[in-house]
Amino acid sequence: MAEVHPSVFRFDGFELDTARFELRCGGTPVHVEPQVLSLLILLAQNDARMVGKDELIEKIWDGRIVSESAVAARIKAARKAIGDDGKSQRLIRTIHGKGFRFVGKLAEPAAAEPVPPVLRQTEALSGAAARPSSRTARDGRPSIAVLPFELAGEAGPLGIIADALPADIIMDLSRLHWLFVIARGSSFRFRGAEADPLAVGHALAVRYCLTGAIEVSGAEVTVTIMLADTEHGETIWADSYRGALAELQMMRSAIEAQVVAALEVHIPRNEVRNARRRPATELDAWASFHLGLDHMYRFRQADNARAAELFARSLARDPHFSRALGGLSFTHFQNAFLNFGGRPEAEMEAARNFAHRALEADQYDPFAHFNVGRSFWLDGQLEDSIAWFDRATSLSPSYAQGIYNRGLVSTMAGKPKEADADLTLALELSPLDPLAYAMVASRAMAHVQLGDYETAAELGSRAARMPGAHKHIALIAAFTAHLAGNAGEARLWLAKGTAADPGLKAETFFHAFPFARNSAREVIEKSLADLGL
Repeated sequence: MAEVHPSVFRFDGFELDTARFELRCGGTPVHVEPQVLSLLILLAQNDARMVGKDELIEKIWDGRIVSESAVAARIKAARKAIGDDGKSQRLIRTIHGKGFRFVGKLAEPAAAEPVPPVLRQTEALSGAAARPSSRTARDGRPSIAVLPFELAGEAGPLGIIADALPADIIMDLSRLHWLFVIARGSSFRFRGAEADPLAVGHALAVRYCLTGAIEVSGAEVTVTIMLADTEHGETIWADSYRGALAELQMMRSAIEAQVVAALEVHIPRNEVRNARRRPATELDAWASFHLGLDHMYRFRQADNARAAELFARSLARDPHFSRALGGLSFTHFQNAFLNFGGRPEAEMEAARNFAHRALEADQYDPFAHFNVGRSFWLDGQLEDSIAWFDRATSLSPSYAQGIYNRGLVSTMAGKPKEADADLTLALELSPLDPLAYAMVASRAMAHVQLGDYETAAELGSRAARMPGAHKHIALIAAFTAHLAGNAGEARLWLAKGTAADPGLKAETFFHAFPFARNSAREVIEKSLADLGL
């Protein structure tokens, strides 16, 4: 039989309500971390005896191995919540080396009912049992909870960043319309090293959980961040950022931007893996969309066609799905850019139409603005194209692909310094981006304009060796190697480009990259002519 306990413990002006999972002082709720509240309940329920450390760990930490300092920190927090401290120990007494006991005087209970000895964290929201885990937003979008970061060590006045940095990340993620982000007020109810992502996923019905830790050691600080798939219990991405403690405030914006950019890559990749586990008949609009992205970024004609089919399937389920409309714009752009099918003008028009339909469906989606910008690029309207990429990045400042495309078009417009700054930032934000090869190749063209042919050749060759690199990238590697005086390497890359497309010409290249009539174009034209194109 379940042990019977009061539902409300009253002591020293406080009420500890186990049914509502709440601590009140004078009738006003007191903010307490769920684990600390569970600890208070355990001690109050067993006020007649000492609770040993082993029992405490078994019931509060589910028997996991925890340090003495972790236990001491939770006891300290529990005392602070009820106006006690380690010196006076009016309410919670330490029995050295053995355990703890609640010694406050409890008033007579108002009611009694059977309750579990300790409520799990998954019951922390409003005292209710955790909701069933759908793990996605109602419209099928992937969903995420960002938890407050754990602080280890003394950060002094910079300790506030343990809350401020994840709050910044929540704000930036909320701009990504493809991702459902749990509000801070709910996700920040789960704190500390023992905030289990699986429990959080169940409680908040989210597929992903982002956790972090800030560790201070002397004058140095390390910020470690991890993304977990709460449905399958997998860590799908993690990274660390190190620097001087005095520079933590300055590191904050850079970390935020890099984390958001990383999630823009790793969550869709994981969504593809999840979608592949499901029968085709069970794919919703978002699952079909993510599978389409996987094919779209392979930059082959058959995969591009398959991506378009999957985006069309998404639209069959949701005719106003902006992302799927944007995906179709992207695939038609690829058809025109790489001359798949031999109808570039018609493909350009289709890319433009789908981009504007995506914008009509969601004017705040950066991907929609991105695709409109690309349609202007194809038409050679470079300044208009840059303006649309500006709009995309104003909606999502960490949008690496938007920053990259602005840099590429700036290269074609004859603005190499601005271009290289954007392209370098895009690579810093998203080093594993599916368009990373294009970012590197674009930097190669910027360095041609800057007159640094050695660096241009190095970047061109690196880009051509990266996953996803296509015939135009091989051509960039060829003419940059030629400019640097590496004739043998230039011939090798030219052979690879023409093997992919025997009809590859200078005209083909400038159709894809409509450079303004400037000195940079003249240099590239002469190099291609020297190579026989």
